[in-house]
Amino acid sequence: MSQDAKPLLIKRYASRRLYNTETSDYVTLEDIAGFIRDGREVKIVDLKSGDDLTRQYLLQIVAEHESRGESVLPIEVLTDLVRSYTTQAQSVVPQFLAMSFEMLREGQSQIVENMARANPMAAMPGFEEMQRQQQAFMKTMMAGWPGLKESDSKPASGDDLDDIKKQLSELQDKLSKLNK
Repeated sequence: MSQDAKPLLIKRYASRRLYNTETSDYVTLEDIAGFIRDGREVKIVDLKSGDDLTRQYLLQIVAEHESRGESVLPIEVLTDLVRSYTTQAQSVVPQFLAMSFEMLREGQSQIVENMARANPMAAMPGFEEMQRQQQAFMKTMMAGWPGLKESDSKPASGDDLDDIKKQLSELQDKLSKLNK
């Protein structure tokens, strides 16, 4: 396994300082965010107990960026995430989010192929509409990403965004009716 393939081990000391085991120096949350943006996997563990603290620190990084006005997550998404902790959808949300971000990383052309392949969610009512909305969302999100063809990176127009918002609202209504 190459050095870049294995996670960068960060140890948290009792003083809550974070120690980079590769460079033998202390790092900040912003340093860790930089490692991740550079494509590096990171694992943060408590030195004394050995507990994996990665999730806790990644959430803290996201919260700090959101609080500084670097909003990536719309308020509706944050609200739905909070709601998912108290509903039956809890078991579906993590897999859905993981799948969405994995598809985002694979690139726009593969997104269409992956969505078209056999998918256990395909039997869900309204799946085709959700698939179309997700494709439009991914196209908008990936606008300007390096490596995309110019025709693939055009952002959605205002009409497209209004249409997506309307369809998302309809889908949320359908999903809330299914949860009742």
